[in-house]
Amino acid sequence: MMSKKSLLAVILAGLLPLTCYFLLKYFTAEAVVMPKRYFYDTVQNNTSYGKTTSDTVWHKVRDFTLTNQFGRQVSLSDLEGKIIVADFFFTSCPIVCPTLTRNMKRLQDAFSKTDTIVRFLSFSVDPQRDSAERLKKYADKYGINHDTWWMLTGDKDEIYDIAKKEFKANVADTKVDTNFIHTEYFFILDKDRVVRGWYNGMDSIHLNKLASDVVLLMLEKDKKKKRRFFGS
Repeated sequence: MMSKKSLLAVILAGLLPLTCYFLLKYFTAEAVVMPKRYFYDTVQNNTSYGKTTSDTVWHKVRDFTLTNQFGRQVSLSDLEGKIIVADFFFTSCPIVCPTLTRNMKRLQDAFSKTDTIVRFLSFSVDPQRDSAERLKKYADKYGINHDTWWMLTGDKDEIYDIAKKEFKANVADTKVDTNFIHTEYFFILDKDRVVRGWYNGMDSIHLNKLASDVVLLMLEKDKKKKRRFFGS
């Protein structure tokens, strides 16, 4: 029987033809169902010519500045216009985090041809111990591409605020301990920094869906332009 790792490798190996499929579908189909937006800040009611319309203001992850594995200060705003895949981990985690890191590495490899669009972020939830030097050593152990994947450390309160209030990690994973954000989930932000989905990073089916959704978000048009997409 094929192992889970082998199955995941086969699924991700099929990502390139999947990309081609969605490109073809985009140019030939009337509509594509896009990944949903999940969290909103407000709903504005606008009245014009006697008609009232509602406009949802979707929650955007705020800008932040943390330290990456090279000891450099980096900000979310440095990744403007990028699609982001993120997780929350710590380097001394014995079982779950190494598997998550290997699976995210497979995703990084799968999107290596589009590395100008997709970026990866791993937030340490144990920043007191996870120094930049320790993160660099961990990253090198798994052979990640440092140019497209930041492992981040910094003030613990700031990281936990990002996890809970911005990515809504404790909403996505209701079993998570809010005092120690250790979740198996990966999160996607679109080019506007809006959360568009979360996926179990240990599950090959979820990872396949994540990869498909990243491809769709790569094709998504600017909201101000004429749209062909529904469900978003």
